[in-house]
Amino acid sequence: MYKRIGGYDAVAAPVRNSTAPVRAFAAPGIVVPDRIVRPARWERRYKVSVLCCDLLCLALANLIVAVGYHPNVALADGQRVAVLVICIVVTVLSVASQKCWDRRILGSGPEEYRRIVRAYLYAIAASAILAYMLGAAQAGMYIFGALPLALALTLATRKMMRIIVLRVRSRGKWLRSVLVVGNAEEVHELVGRTNGPEKSGWKVEGVCLAVDAEGDAPLAPPVAIDDVPVLGTDADILRVAEVHKFDAVALLPSDRCSCARMRTLDRDLESVGVDLIIAPILIDVVGPRLHISPLAGLPLLQVSAPRYSGPTWVAKNIADRVFALLLLIVLAPVLALVAATIRFDGSGPVLLERDRVGRDGRAFAVYAFRDDLRTGRVGRFLRRHFIDELPELFNVVGGTLALVGPRVPLECRSWYGGRGGAHRLVVKPGFTGLWRIGGACNPSSEEADRADLRYVENWSFVMDLSILCRTFGAVIHGNKTT
Repeated sequence: MYKRIGGYDAVAAPVRNSTAPVRAFAAPGIVVPDRIVRPARWERRYKVSVLCCDLLCLALANLIVAVGYHPNVALADGQRVAVLVICIVVTVLSVASQKCWDRRILGSGPEEYRRIVRAYLYAIAASAILAYMLGAAQAGMYIFGALPLALALTLATRKMMRIIVLRVRSRGKWLRSVLVVGNAEEVHELVGRTNGPEKSGWKVEGVCLAVDAEGDAPLAPPVAIDDVPVLGTDADILRVAEVHKFDAVALLPSDRCSCARMRTLDRDLESVGVDLIIAPILIDVVGPRLHISPLAGLPLLQVSAPRYSGPTWVAKNIADRVFALLLLIVLAPVLALVAATIRFDGSGPVLLERDRVGRDGRAFAVYAFRDDLRTGRVGRFLRRHFIDELPELFNVVGGTLALVGPRVPLECRSWYGGRGGAHRLVVKPGFTGLWRIGGACNPSSEEADRADLRYVENWSFVMDLSILCRTFGAVIHGNKTT
């Protein structure tokens, strides 16, 4: 059975796996099914599981340190109990205040880990101060042993639970059913980003197209966008969300997104138990650069300008060089073995220099192992696991490359002057980056361009650490396209 939504009757249902992003009607209309299958509601059970695991990690860490704690100046039994209670209570309050158990960030990854780390840093400082005020100043070793251990256990547990979530989502479960509202172009971009990777936790199952500023609907609206059915216009949001029981409505920028209309829509959706998600115009700007600044009761989204100089970038430059030097020391036997293999294979230099473009458009030479072996079995192995690029670590130590950054542009390639190319040149290119762990190794791909800009706009130490950890996994598993 089919239902007429938004005043249109369709002549054809959406076709799966179509390559066309937008398909038009032969006649005005929309065919929609009575019911859309959605995943089960799992957030409450998952939140309880995370809460129990966090408390277990905290208790286990305190138990381990309490049993093995033998300071030079022993604590009295009362002080030992007081310090134990302080550590547990302060940590729980700190984690709760940082909203680390908010269902909206559970299983999200970097933001979840960032809140956990911040909460434990506050808890360590507060516990040390309280212990000193209670006359147990010598309990510092206990506090600085138990809480960092609890942090490590909590992060490891959250990571394992996130892996479980991703595996379940890859089977089409534990996903939020989302209705997207906006213009066809913006909807196409959002659907392309969210429906592919299961990490987003979204499943876009319907679209309501925004009409023009005069309120006129298009004469021939599309039947689907990227195989997602168009269920009506932005005048039908509440009815469509209620009929199909969507979990959330994602509202993209359009001419009709006035403050009064969004307030009304928020109240209406709240009455039917549907969340409202408002996508900012700067869709690639995330994380620490976004702040809510209230003005006369009106919440304004403040976007801080990215900074590419100062103490933070000096610290990043030093950390990159030190870590690259440590990697070269650890990988010295591997580099020597590869160099001997290349030398034994034939004459010619072991290392090659290639011209590349660095920060502010300055040209430099990047090092790599000779390419002669790529056609053989050994060469394919080196290329698949990125071993042929390890000499680039010498560039990182020398300061021409960063350990993590955007892609290294070719000096003769014009693509780098295209979409945001000049903006990417304000930082040093990287030995690794989002472009490597995301699987988009083609320099001309739109995904890799977007990944470069996302890194430049939203860089942080946490992002660098996350990229490095995922790079190790990419090196181990290898590039399967090679």
